[in-house]
Amino acid sequence: MNKGKLYLIPSPLGEYEPAEVIPEGTLKVLKGISTFVVEETRTARRYLSAAGLKGHIAELEFHELNEHTGPAEVEGLIHLFDKGDVGLISEAGLPAVADPGAALVALCHREGITVVPLVGPSSLMLSLMASGLDGQSFAFRGYLPAKTDERRAAIRRCEKDSAALHQTQIFIETPYRNDSLLKDMLEQLNPATKLCIAADITLPDAYIKTAKVSQWKKDIPQIGKRPCVFLILAK
Repeated sequence: MNKGKLYLIPSPLGEYEPAEVIPEGTLKVLKGISTFVVEETRTARRYLSAAGLKGHIAELEFHELNEHTGPAEVEGLIHLFDKGDVGLISEAGLPAVADPGAALVALCHREGITVVPLVGPSSLMLSLMASGLDGQSFAFRGYLPAKTDERRAAIRRCEKDSAALHQTQIFIETPYRNDSLLKDMLEQLNPATKLCIAADITLPDAYIKTAKVSQWKKDIPQIGKRPCVFLILAK
């Protein structure tokens, strides 16, 4: 029996028309899928409605896969492919990148199910492009620890690795901790280290700026709860 494919479907990084950042080819694929694995059903329904499926949402099947989904529940999703293709949608940006959906992708590879990544916005790559930092060698460090002492130690390790490898270090944070993370970075990083702050990427009020830590200390921005990517490059 032929099984369906897993389509990795990008979503916008904020509240605006999907057609502004999602390619037409990706939007066309959406219309041929009726089963979706999503991080949050309400958000996914709103996205799909805006993406051209308005009036057909009730016909779709949704299954949630998020940080609370256990391994056994992920394994149970394999039966969905008996019925046809499945779309994987994250809350924002690319599915399976800093996203729990990666567990489903891994399962599909183990089970021999074809995985098809589709084109869409990546906050990580867009911020790297706009940072002016090293785009030849870079590492994504994900989320830094939530505890203050551990987070500060992680910042120092990132800077040490950046200097040793001449490598841009990229990391993200839960929005409500953005300002705390920035405060720790300005305290822990060397004055000559370059820091890029990229918030609300692709949105009308996007903020992207790169400067040395010594310069940031003279005019510290209030990021607030905006989705943000941080990048550093040390000497």
